[in-house]
Amino acid sequence: MSKPSRAVRGSRTGRPIMALLDLLGRRWALRILWELREGPLPFTELQHRCDQMSPSTLSQRLTDLTEANLLEPTADGAHRATRQANQLGELLMPLDAWSKKWAKSL
Repeated sequence: MSKPSRAVRGSRTGRPIMALLDLLGRRWALRILWELREGPLPFTELQHRCDQMSPSTLSQRLTDLTEANLLEPTADGAHRATRQANQLGELLMPLDAWSKKWAKSL
């Protein structure tokens, strides 16, 4: 798992930003966080919203993001974003707004 103070892909320094970029750069990680920004979802619904990604990939990303304290399971087996993930989501909102302007300009 990517953790600050440990070497990650592309960096031996263990700086927190490098660990975060490694984690978020993994296939589907940002998409999962984005889809969970409005509330918890069960596995099958999350898989559907993520364009039917493979169950094994979804399971691995859910594990990665849970170990990083960005997701947590709910009592009914769904997953939800943690407070830290919600803070990260707030930082992504300006990027979402920019991407919509960019798309219109193309």
